[in-house]
Amino acid sequence: MLSLRYTALSLRYSAKATCGRLPVYCMSNLTPQKRKMVKIGTHDGTFHCDEALGCFLLQRTKEFKGADIVRSRVPAVLAELDVVIDVGAVYDPDAKRFDHHQKEFAEVFGHGFVTKLSSAGLVYKHFGKEIVATELGLEESDPIVDKIYLKVYKSFIEAVDGIDNGISMWDSDQPPKYTNSTDLSSRVGKLHPAWNEDDSAEVYYKGFLKAVELTGDEFLDSVNYFGKVWLPGRKYVVDALNARHSVHPSGEVIQLSQYCPWKEHLHELEEEMNVEPNIKYCLYEDDKKNWRIQTVSVGPGSFVNRRGLPTAWRGIRDAELDAVSGIPGCIFVHAAGFIGGNKTLEGAKQMAYKALEME
Repeated sequence: MLSLRYTALSLRYSAKATCGRLPVYCMSNLTPQKRKMVKIGTHDGTFHCDEALGCFLLQRTKEFKGADIVRSRVPAVLAELDVVIDVGAVYDPDAKRFDHHQKEFAEVFGHGFVTKLSSAGLVYKHFGKEIVATELGLEESDPIVDKIYLKVYKSFIEAVDGIDNGISMWDSDQPPKYTNSTDLSSRVGKLHPAWNEDDSAEVYYKGFLKAVELTGDEFLDSVNYFGKVWLPGRKYVVDALNARHSVHPSGEVIQLSQYCPWKEHLHELEEEMNVEPNIKYCLYEDDKKNWRIQTVSVGPGSFVNRRGLPTAWRGIRDAELDAVSGIPGCIFVHAAGFIGGNKTLEGAKQMAYKALEME
C-alpha cells in the first residue's frame, strides 16, 4: 500500500523491505530520521524505462539497498544525493553520477557491444555483476556470473539502451512491416497519466513506482531464466553437436536427448566449436512423446531459416502428409515450413533426411 504524504521541498519515497521482490515505497514526511537514509536521484516529470530500471537496479546493490528515491531537476537538490541517474549532465562513476544526455557522451557496454548506453545500461555496467551474483546466490568471481551478466545485457538491457537513445534495430530507410507496442519501454510509457486525467506529482509518482516494479520484475525474471533455465541446457546442445554425425552423415541434423532452450546455444556453439557445415534441423521429443523436426534460423531472433521443410509438405497433416512425403507417422508440417512433427523418432529422422534433399 502506498502512503501518500507531501513534503515541502520534494517528493521523497522510502523503500521498506517486504517479503516480495520489490520494496514498497512511501513518501517520507518531515519527521527527522533516526538514521541517515541513502538517496537515489533521478528527474521528475515524464519517466522512462531506463531510469525506472536503473533505480530498481541500484536498490538491489549493497550500497543503495533500501534507498529513498528523490525525483527532481533542481541542481541544489541533486547535489545532496548519494547517486544520481538520468539527469544532471554528468557521467562520473567515482562521483556516482550516471547521466547519458550530454552531447559528448558516447559510452558503450564493451565486450563487443556498440549500442550507446542509457542510464539503465550505465548502472548495469558498473553494478550488474554484483546484482546478478546476489540474485543467483553465487560469488561475483564465479564464471557463471560473468556469462549471465553478458547474456542479460544482450537479451534484455541493450534493448532498453537502444530504444531510449532512439537507435533503430535495422539499417534501412524502409518503414517496418508492423509496429510493436508490447516491448518493455512501451509498457512503461503506458503508465503515465493520460492527457485528460489528473497529472499531479502524486499521480506521476504512483506511475513511476509501477514502472520501477514492472521493469524490476522483468529484469529478475531475465536473470533467473538465463541463470537457472537457459544455461543448464547448454550441455545438451554440446552433446547433440558432438553426436551429430551419428544422426546423419552430413552432420547437418542434431538430436536432443532432452528438450531445452537450444536455439541461441546452437548459434553460439557452432562458432565456438567451428561446426561446418552448419546445422539445418533439430530433432527433439515434445511433451506428448511425439517428435518434432525444427529448422534452424540464420541467426538468433530471425524468422529466416537456413533450410525450410519441403514446400510440398507445408500445411498438410496426418495421412495426407504420410502419402505426400512417403513417411509413415507424420503429424503436421507448419504452413511456414519451420516445424513439423512425427509420431516416432525414426519418422522424424526420415523427414530430416528427405528435407536435406528436397526444396
